[in-house]
Amino acid sequence: MSDERFTNRELSWIQFNDRVVQLASEPGIPLLERAKFCAIASTNLDEFFQVRVAALKDQIVAGIDRPSPDGRTPAQTLAEVGHQVLEFVDRVDGAFVDQLVPELRAAGIDIISWTDVTSDERAELDDWFDERVFPVLTPLAVDPGHPFPYISDLALSLAVNVADPESGERRFARLKVPKLFPRLVPVAPGRYLPVEQLIAAKLDRLFVGMIIEDWAPFRVSRNADLTLEEEEADDLLEAVEMELRRRRFNKAVRLEVSHDIGADVLELLVRELELTMDDVTFHRAPLDLSFLWQLLDLDRPDLKDEAWPSVTSGRIAAADEIDRPIFDVMRHRAVMLHHPYESFATSVETFIAQAADDAKVQSIKMTLYRAGGDSGIIRSLIRAAERGVQVAVLVELKARFDEANNVQWARQLERAGVHVVYGMVGLKTHSKVALVIRDDGDQLRRYVHIGTGNYNAKTAKVYEDIGVLTCSPDIGDDVTQLFNHLTGYSRSEDYRELLVAPRDLRRQLVDLIDHEASFGPDGHIVLKCNSIADDELIETLYAASAAGTRIDLVVRGICCLRAGVPGLSETIRVRSILGRYLEHSRIYRFAHGNVVHGERLATATTDAVYLIGSADLMPRNLNRRVEVMVPIEHPRHTAALDQSLDFSLADDVVAWELQPDDTWARIGPTNSFEPHSQERLYRWMVQQQLSGRA
Repeated sequence: MSDERFTNRELSWIQFNDRVVQLASEPGIPLLERAKFCAIASTNLDEFFQVRVAALKDQIVAGIDRPSPDGRTPAQTLAEVGHQVLEFVDRVDGAFVDQLVPELRAAGIDIISWTDVTSDERAELDDWFDERVFPVLTPLAVDPGHPFPYISDLALSLAVNVADPESGERRFARLKVPKLFPRLVPVAPGRYLPVEQLIAAKLDRLFVGMIIEDWAPFRVSRNADLTLEEEEADDLLEAVEMELRRRRFNKAVRLEVSHDIGADVLELLVRELELTMDDVTFHRAPLDLSFLWQLLDLDRPDLKDEAWPSVTSGRIAAADEIDRPIFDVMRHRAVMLHHPYESFATSVETFIAQAADDAKVQSIKMTLYRAGGDSGIIRSLIRAAERGVQVAVLVELKARFDEANNVQWARQLERAGVHVVYGMVGLKTHSKVALVIRDDGDQLRRYVHIGTGNYNAKTAKVYEDIGVLTCSPDIGDDVTQLFNHLTGYSRSEDYRELLVAPRDLRRQLVDLIDHEASFGPDGHIVLKCNSIADDELIETLYAASAAGTRIDLVVRGICCLRAGVPGLSETIRVRSILGRYLEHSRIYRFAHGNVVHGERLATATTDAVYLIGSADLMPRNLNRRVEVMVPIEHPRHTAALDQSLDFSLADDVVAWELQPDDTWARIGPTNSFEPHSQERLYRWMVQQQLSGRA
């Protein structure tokens, strides 16, 4: 029996990715950018099976039948997910096969099949195959002497049926498609062949003397969960490394196959992978459309977004012109940053780099959740430690899908003399905080960065995030306490400025909503986040709506709240913004605040409260993660946040709005992707920088 007060988290995820797929067909988006969104939808579905579907299966095996807030048991959710995933796959395949392929061909980018290859092209492909591909291929037979091979997670493979011409016996073999070469092989200018088709055309080279009866691509998704007994682990780093090795052999949760796969091959794969037909998805498009990212490297500016060069915050740029360090800027007044409109490199990376090289800096402390691959920040931390600065870094080893990267960084940092800790038992440290202690001569000062996004230079170019650079004594004291708690045994957590989960963030958000509701129709709440799924906060928002308080939610992804439902959420509007950048910032604004220094949530004020930070409105963020939110108080900064939110909530921009029947309606111009809130914000940010008001 479903609870009509909530929508299902997993089904909301599918709705979000439906919106991503819509971007692949969106008028006004350049063609190669549309292809990118098709790739993103494909990759997102991989992760959905690895994490969410895998978790549902684990719950069912464990006999858990406790319903989620929407009233569905894990088994009921899994059944509904299975049905909707099939429809979702059809929409992704349709976007690629029926729209993108012909439009790409018309634009001079032709993704061909082997039958389209000319005789001259085949000669060149033959040479390339012989020299580069054939030597690294390893066919694996399946028979009484050769057991069914291990199929690694997300690896593209070919299932091959061969027949012995002498005995007539049919045999099965698996052939893995290595990731050593491009998925799309350049055949001629503007012509590209999927590499699996080239390999399939040359199967006679691999099965000499056998008759190739048929072949079909397939792909397996496995459970990506790490099972850690943290309290029993003597060395968390080693425990994570061991679990990463074990994860390779986790249970399969999905089988992807071509729509024309033979019934006998399909039956064998399902049996050997210990799956059912309900776990199979059939595809008209090539498996794993992430290869479409390859097209973004083409020199076709006519098919890509117009470049939006990041600007440098005006005050930082002015200081740089006269060779003043960023610390002087921060000491004068806090700097608020909005990436990628404002450069991450010239602000956050510069902050850490200057700290690493500054003889006055005595200590650097940071939390690292996702640092990415080649990290300038990591290099700066290593450089600082090598010259004797006290450097302490909390590396979150349990950051999903970044565990291996973080293990590598942890080892490298330790070798350089950095004090590395690996998070807290039972909690993920998701906060984005950096602290620099500097001897300014007159006194020691604490310089702090707090943000909504990771310290990752790559994602900072495509993720929309907010951050603040400040040397506020109160914030500095709070951040010092936070690091003492994270790295040591301190229990003193009397924060004056910061709102920290799991300690008190939930209670404080509930109190802020309740307080705003006390103003009835004069109240106004704006919450911008990635996801909202916490039932207590949703119920609190429903109560505020019942009081007549106006509530605007900008939620990119999962939304378990229902909007505009008579008698439940009449004053709540939910909007989803999708575009060039991934909307990632968390901005929480309450028109009438009750946050005062020293007595947080004790004394009501009429001033608006603005919070930014790392926490989404999910149970995991509020209960099982270390999250940090910080109030923004300077009038110029709050005005900038107002401007950003106003652009997102404007009536005429392209967006999606949640309807009372739980569907999402595309709003704004139907034949254009303009006006868009991101472009308006970028133009405004550029103007602010040029006018020196940043």
